[in-house]
Amino acid sequence: MTELIREASREGRRVATLRCFDGDGATIVEYESETGGTGAYRFATAPDAFRFVQEAVLAMQYLGCTVD
Repeated sequence: MTELIREASREGRRVATLRCFDGDGATIVEYESETGGTGAYRFATAPDAFRFVQEAVLAMQYLGCTVD
């Protein structure tokens, strides 16, 4: 899997960034929020990580964000 980045914005302001990539025997999803919150989730498989990103993007869209 190559790197996948999704940025969510609302009313022209970036509110969150998700970055998905392979590393250390797992697929990792890192996040950063507009409030400075950061973190990472580790997944055993790339499809599991991608599904997580898809669901997070859908949730942000329901909350009125535009996701690129």
